Amino acid sequence: MENVKVPVSDSYHDYLIKSLQDPEEAAAYLEAILEEEDPEPELLKVALLDVAEALGTDDASEKRKFYSKELDEILSQSGSQEVYGLTNWLNSLGLKLTVAVAEQEHE
Repeated sequence: MENVKVPVSDSYHDYLIKSLQDPEEAAAYLEAILEEEDPEPELLKVALLDVAEALGTDDASEKRKFYSKELDEILSQSGSQEVYGLTNWLNSLGLKLTVAVAEQEHE
């Protein structure tokens, strides 16, 4: 039998990180997570770290550690400090936290 080379597929994580390098995609990804009606508790943190990996510096493993440590510190704060910390953290990635009017369901 001849040597057969099977095409190697990229991992989903690699695909996700590549797509999140577009700030519009990253913002939409986070918005979808934030709009979940019954989100898993760790889902937001994982999504934020995915975005940090995509939009941060060049060294993927080091930047994930840095942003993870920084995010843990922010999320351990209380009250408005947590919100302002997250706002600044997102800002460092070129994103911003906004508030919009919620769409009302018609009865």
